[in-house]
Amino acid sequence: MKKVLIALMMLMPMLATAQDNTWERIEQEPVEKENPDAKYLVKNAVPEVDGVVCFTTTIQAPGKNANQIYQTLLKQMEKMTKEPNQIANSIVAVKNEEKHELGAAYHEWLVFKNTALSIDQTQFNFQILVNCSDGQANVKITRISYDYDTDRKPIHYKAEEWITDQYAVNKKHTKLYPISGKFRRKTIDRKDFIFKKFETLLNEK
Repeated sequence: MKKVLIALMMLMPMLATAQDNTWERIEQEPVEKENPDAKYLVKNAVPEVDGVVCFTTTIQAPGKNANQIYQTLLKQMEKMTKEPNQIANSIVAVKNEEKHELGAAYHEWLVFKNTALSIDQTQFNFQILVNCSDGQANVKITRISYDYDTDRKPIHYKAEEWITDQYAVNKKHTKLYPISGKFRRKTIDRKDFIFKKFETLLNEK
């Protein structure tokens, strides 16, 4: 019995050390929270071409010729001018069927927050330019500006001076500025939606 007690006493420090090590390992595991603004904080998430904010994409449309792509996007762009979020004067101004080119100007509401007591929104102005060829469409969203607080003291912002990295993101690229940041979020979301919609339509069979 004495020998058993001695053996147990010798094991106790080893067991305590193992337990301590286990707890230390658990406590040291980092807990990382996903930043909900991660995609908006990426450098050049709002790109500029020759000093002008311009979102561009090339959408593949396998098996479709330039005219088919042109007609599909013309229909969608004209439909957009009549959507409930449009304000006035949205129009597909360029319809060049021979060159398969389209150009449209939109004026619509971007809503930041909508409650029973108030609504925070801005008029969002932009152009969509499209060049169609066999199997693909090149799409640009550019000439972006905003008219904010139109019911009280209207403020006009150009995208180049409001939603680019310099004006909407802190120097460490860890957070968005409160005011210009909300414009950056909504603009990127709207751009993503339009590009995705065009891609879906061009890949329908």
